[in-house]
Amino acid sequence: MRIAIRTLTPFAQQDWHRLSLAVVTGFACAVGIAKTLTLAMSATAAFPAPLCAEMSSSGTSLNKVEVISSHALPNVPGKRVTVVRVSYGPGGFTPPHRHGGSVTAYITKGEVRSQLSGGPLETFVVGQSFFEPPGATHLVSANASNTEPAELIAVFVADEGAELTTLLSK
Repeated sequence: MRIAIRTLTPFAQQDWHRLSLAVVTGFACAVGIAKTLTLAMSATAAFPAPLCAEMSSSGTSLNKVEVISSHALPNVPGKRVTVVRVSYGPGGFTPPHRHGGSVTAYITKGEVRSQLSGGPLETFVVGQSFFEPPGATHLVSANASNTEPAELIAVFVADEGAELTTLLSK
């Protein structure tokens, strides 16, 4: 019996050392990732600012823009793709504006009215999408309902550092 315990003890100590090393290494990696993530989040925090400013002058305080992701495109130097969720409260809207790049919008909740300069006023429902070419004037972007919320996902492809949304004076 004694021999068996002595034989196992070195293995148990070895396992304990390996476990300790794994925990310390994991902690060091987590700290490194957290620091990198904080820097990445700080770098992308500037991108939604123009969008959030746009929403503050919209029809209701229930309007919200949140960045889902923003990444430089490694195969297209100087370009960035940014994905945002735009939520409109009942009766919510965005004033006339332009975007600094191409935008594709996909409706995920409710109905959204949209009109580009020179185009018809259209209403899009869940599952439909629309496209805005760079520099197009977006005259109408609004929740079609005064009682229900609406939501869309917008995918921007623009120059790195471009202002994504510019409000137009009336």
